[in-house]
Amino acid sequence: MKADPALRQATTDGALMGQVLAHCEEALQRGDCPVAAIVVRDGQVVGVGSNRVATTGDATAHAEIRAIRDACDRLGSARLDGCTLYSAMEPCPMCCWALKEAGIQRLVLGARHAGMRRTDYGDYAVEKLLALTRASLELTTDVRTPECEAMRRRWPRWVEPPVA
Repeated sequence: MKADPALRQATTDGALMGQVLAHCEEALQRGDCPVAAIVVRDGQVVGVGSNRVATTGDATAHAEIRAIRDACDRLGSARLDGCTLYSAMEPCPMCCWALKEAGIQRLVLGARHAGMRRTDYGDYAVEKLLALTRASLELTTDVRTPECEAMRRRWPRWVEPPVA
């Protein structure tokens, strides 16, 4: 009996998001916002990044940017065609566009801004940015979302938005 490919992909996505969550924990222990990302090609992790904004004072030191830079360095190319980026938190517009510029094919998400009732990004969502720019990106959502949201809420600077 052959395994269902969708089930196999969901299992793989969950396991890889577990690696992301481990990097989130490292960021939290270091004093940074607990967001992390990994870049995967052909089942192998080729880039790792976690948020370092608080500890570096660099506003662009987001997890996704750092993971993309790491993958580009390791692979010796500015193009990451055929890669998937896994992120514990929906990428901001800067990071989302960096995925497109690097040629990342697929994005796997845990927590979403809307799901956490964040208001600092207005009505932003990855899908809205893609529609606005007529760009495409394969998107998989709801991967270990409760764990990703709980991790983000552990950051001491997190303020729970009021229920509307």
